[in-house]
Amino acid sequence: MVASSRLLCQRRTKVTRCCRRMCTSGGWSSPTMEQSSKVAHFTTPFSYCCLNSIHSAMNGLLPPEIRVREISAARPEFHARTSTKSKVYRYKIYNEAIMDPFHNRYAYHSAYKLNPHAMQEAANYFVGTHDFTSFANAAHNDRERRSTKKITRFDVTEMGAVLQLEVEGTGFLYRQVRNMVALLLQVGKEALPPDIVPAIIAVRDRKELAKVALSAPPHGLCLMSVNYDEEILKPPEGSPPVSFGRTHHLSKCKLPFY
Repeated sequence: MVASSRLLCQRRTKVTRCCRRMCTSGGWSSPTMEQSSKVAHFTTPFSYCCLNSIHSAMNGLLPPEIRVREISAARPEFHARTSTKSKVYRYKIYNEAIMDPFHNRYAYHSAYKLNPHAMQEAANYFVGTHDFTSFANAAHNDRERRSTKKITRFDVTEMGAVLQLEVEGTGFLYRQVRNMVALLLQVGKEALPPDIVPAIIAVRDRKELAKVALSAPPHGLCLMSVNYDEEILKPPEGSPPVSFGRTHHLSKCKLPFY
């Protein structure tokens, strides 16, 4: 979530006493979008012989729904956003007449019976290198982004009442995934044919998509992973060991025996 990235940077600033602008995270996010895995980096003028203490301090300041699972030293050339090899997003749709309350926070409810085979056929058209201007909303910052992206896979999996849409690509434009899902929902309802996808891609106009589909709501979306080349993730020589968090042990049992 946007809140999680902001909180992480705020807590990191409090622990390290460094400027907040020195903290950067990778991947688009929206206020109600979940994130299973996210990578961030920051620069600090301090040197650490052990990362366990800073790891514990950061998690101690964060709310319980947000956790730093790993901290390691990074190479000078590493950047959480620009060094990415690929990102994986997952969108869940609960496809029954009545919504299961246990899925309410993390899945979009569609009471229309969807055709997963038609959706998969349509999703296959997204795979490859395309100009995705038709599927991008205007970003809320002035960073220029290239509209040509590569999608390596787009899988539609039926898991009982849940339809799971998982897409992997080299990068995504603002709200691109939610807009692609919105079009697939229309195809799944059989309101549109699967070959509408290449037609919408070809026009390179967001207004054309708006004529046939509204953006899918954010709560079904989750950033599953941000992937990097193994080489760029290797810590520099002489850096402290990677911290995965402290495990506590009792030195001896403090309960009396009867």
